[in-house]
Order: sequence, then structure tokens, then C-alpha cells
Amino acid sequence: MASVAARFAPITALLRDAVDRRVFPCATVEVGTFDGVHLHDACGTLTYESDAPAATIDTVFDLASLTKVIATTTVVMQLLDQGQLRLEDPLRRWIDDWRGDDRQEVTLADLLEHASGLTAHLPLFRDHTGRADFQHTISTLPLEYVPRTRSIYSDLGFILLGFVATDAAGGVGLDRQFSDVAERLQLGSLRYRPPADWRARTAPTEVEPWRGRLLQGEVHDENGWALGGVAGHTGLFGTAPAVGRFARALLRTLTGRPLLAKPATLGRIFRPTTVPGSSRAIGWDTMLVTSSCGRRLSPDAIGHTGFTGTSLWIDPRQDLYVVLLTNRVHPTRHNEAILSLRPAIHDAVVEALTP
Repeated sequence: MASVAARFAPITALLRDAVDRRVFPCATVEVGTFDGVHLHDACGTLTYESDAPAATIDTVFDLASLTKVIATTTVVMQLLDQGQLRLEDPLRRWIDDWRGDDRQEVTLADLLEHASGLTAHLPLFRDHTGRADFQHTISTLPLEYVPRTRSIYSDLGFILLGFVATDAAGGVGLDRQFSDVAERLQLGSLRYRPPADWRARTAPTEVEPWRGRLLQGEVHDENGWALGGVAGHTGLFGTAPAVGRFARALLRTLTGRPLLAKPATLGRIFRPTTVPGSSRAIGWDTMLVTSSCGRRLSPDAIGHTGFTGTSLWIDPRQDLYVVLLTNRVHPTRHNEAILSLRPAIHDAVVEALTP
């Protein structure tokens, strides 16, 4: 039998080639199963500067939209289990500004499945700060489509979900609610608003024009920044091992251990939407051969990506997860070479583990 290093050599080669081609300055990857880790790897340097530190498996990344599934969806699951929320709750029950005949029946499930009618993104940060401004503007926007007739991936919907989760918990913020989960499960370096002593090991993102500086340990997403770094759509920072611990907790929950939520709740979260033409589940995306997870994960796989160059895919049928963290937006977001790399990495992982 080939050694672990030999089996996973194609994956590490793909990552190092990507660094050489400037797909990203650095990357970390973790591959594992229900009961352990099969591969840890780190490559590249934190920036392209000649004296930049080398990446290690403990390098911290801005997880961007992985926040939606790791933090927000997990917090929502806990609130469902506690009876504080129901997926069928009309959004107007929680958000007073959400008014109008065209949106009366929109539910929390619709937000989680990106089927609420909301547009994808708006640069609200240019003239909005704080919850009140964001909530009112998002809630009074003309809807882009009739709810549940289609799905448009929407940061705006998850911003509202963050507000709902805070109110359902009696005013306890997403950051505090998620930190309770992370501490209980001993996830390690995975949190909102990373402390100052993480900065030296944090991969910088963009030299961001609006703020006029290199972002390191500061949320990349401008709307997340205007909301103080804690939001339903972004804000989480973490390492590959910490995200891997989360993935293992999720796999173990599916086997009957209520680590992240009641197993029945998690089963409902994974159920694909009935919205026409959508690949979404509750919070998560599901496997398509055109998605970032490649062609070799099973139809049961769920996952998500983050704008900064991050992704997490979990395949319960194959007892497998793949964490890929990069800072592909350094020094600029105008670099989409990672789009072809992600499927290749996941296909190589499955091939390496196939007897």
C-alpha cells in the first residue's frame, strides 16, 4: 500500500503549482473522516513579499462566506432545537421593517435557501453603518423575483438572519453564540473578531481600496466591516484544523451524537430545497458536477465556498471532508484562477482515497 505522502502527492503538487502560478500566495488543506485526519498540508507564504513568513497548518484565514454555514446556520440550528425559532416563521414576525404584500409569506427557511426574492449584494457600506441602517434598507428593497420561484445567492438575506438569531437569543450576538459552540466542542482557532495575537499568523487579504490599507485580521467584506466585523454572512476567521474539527463534529452528529444539533434537525438542514432550479439546502449548497467540489463526491455531499478563497465540503456517504483555505484575494480580488483549481483538488482527494 502506498504511503500517506505518496497517496496525497497529487494534491500537494496541485497546491504548490497553484502558488507558483500565483493563484494565491498560500494555502492550507485538511482532509479527514469521522474519526480523524488523513492529510494536513500548508504551502506558500502569507504574501508575495520576499521576506513573507511561510504558511503553516496554523495559519489563520478570513473564512468569508463559510461564516454562513459554520456560524450562522449552526446558531440557527441550536435556536431551532431550543424552540426559539422555527424554519416556518414568517420573517415579518422578527423584522418589523419587512412589510409589503409581495413579501408577507417569506420565511426564515426562504432566507436560508436563498429564495426570499432579495438581490445578491449591494455596497451598503458606502453610506450605512450598524444594524438599524442595514435592516431598514434591506427590508424595504424591491424584491428581484417572486419568493420561492427561483434562488439567487444573497448576502443580504444572511445579514437579516444574523439579526434574527441575535433577537431570538435575547440580544446575544452571533459572535457570543458561536463562541459558546466553539468552546464546548473545543474547535480551537475559529471565531469572529480575531484577537491581536493572531495577527502575525493571519494570511492578509486585499489591499482594499475603500479602507486604503492591507487587510490582515480585519474582515475583508466591506458590509461585514460596516457591521463591526460580526454578521450573518461573513466575519469568521479560523485555521484548517479548527474547520476540520467542525466538520468532524457535523459528521458525528449525523451518526446520532447531538454535538451541533439534534440529528433530526441536522437531517432537515441537509434536505435539498424544492425551489425550482436550485441546488441549495438550509444554509448549505449541495453537490452538482458543475460545483466547486468536482465530480467525485456523492450526491449526499454538502458544502460552501468563501469569496476570499476558502471552501468546505462534507460527504457523509463517503465519510469524508475537505477543508481548503487560501487568500486568493491577495493582493487583489480580481483573480479567479481558483475556480478551476477547487474541483481538481476535490477530485484528487477522492481518487487518493479510493482503494
